[in-house]
Amino acid sequence: MLAPLLLAASRSGRMRRLAGSTPMTRPVVDRFVAGETLADALTAVHSLTRHGIDVTLDHLGEDVTDAVRARATRDAYLRLLEALGPEGLGGRAEVSVKLSAFGQTLPGGHDIALAAARTVCEAADAIGTTVTLDMEDHTTVDSTLAILAELRRDHPRTGAVLQAYLFRTEDDVRSLVGRGSRVRLVKGAYKEPPSVAHQDGHEVDRAYVRCLRVLMAGDGYPMIGSHDPRLIAIARELADRNDRARDSYEVQMLYGIRDAEQRRLVAEEGLRVRAYVPYGADWYGYFMRRIAERPANLTFFLRSFTTRG
Repeated sequence: MLAPLLLAASRSGRMRRLAGSTPMTRPVVDRFVAGETLADALTAVHSLTRHGIDVTLDHLGEDVTDAVRARATRDAYLRLLEALGPEGLGGRAEVSVKLSAFGQTLPGGHDIALAAARTVCEAADAIGTTVTLDMEDHTTVDSTLAILAELRRDHPRTGAVLQAYLFRTEDDVRSLVGRGSRVRLVKGAYKEPPSVAHQDGHEVDRAYVRCLRVLMAGDGYPMIGSHDPRLIAIARELADRNDRARDSYEVQMLYGIRDAEQRRLVAEEGLRVRAYVPYGADWYGYFMRRIAERPANLTFFLRSFTTRG
């Protein structure tokens, strides 16, 4: 019963203004979101790359309900990529996009999102970087993977996110282990029904490791999306077992979470680490939707305040 209320609150302009003016919310926003503007995002990129950490940037805004907002999101990514080029950051910063922000759920949304993503991929190619398609709830997986297949015809480095807790993901992983394929493997943050996803945390972990074994044995480029030291250690063991070079895979963590550990993995372990950096004015909707989709996300964010390293 709580989820519908939280989702309604995420769309409330009044609630957003109230949250934005409450001093208690500022530390949350400053910790997990790079800022509201493009300049804020670039500042975060420079700070992270100075510590040897690569970046994937997410312009906040998803589940859009009209074509005007979808075009505005596309244009925000084009401005971002245009700004990264002169900064010489194309080799260090890529972008992550949610296709719902490009209009995927609108009537005819599959084609609308594909066209927008193709334009962004072209801009990414121009500065020597790439795009990763974020995965959303299970109803969007088929459309997202179909768009990935279309994009990879002309932009073969386009990446995708797969969520280990979905029953289907092991099969999806096997279809995406070919040469050049880039896959970010995450546990999954959306509240999914028992008919399509593991509900027990231990089962999710086991599914994650099974998928990881397939990725590490394949010819693609695995991206380990996890803050769990045990899973990262397993990933490294599997990489060694498959004679993978340190630059043939990477670890990805959220901006503001275990940031000292991110730097340590780079400096002491020689791993490639990438921070997922959200920015934009929709920070309020971003947090409220994450909590509504899975209340455990709130515990995750709050716990991270006491485990910054």
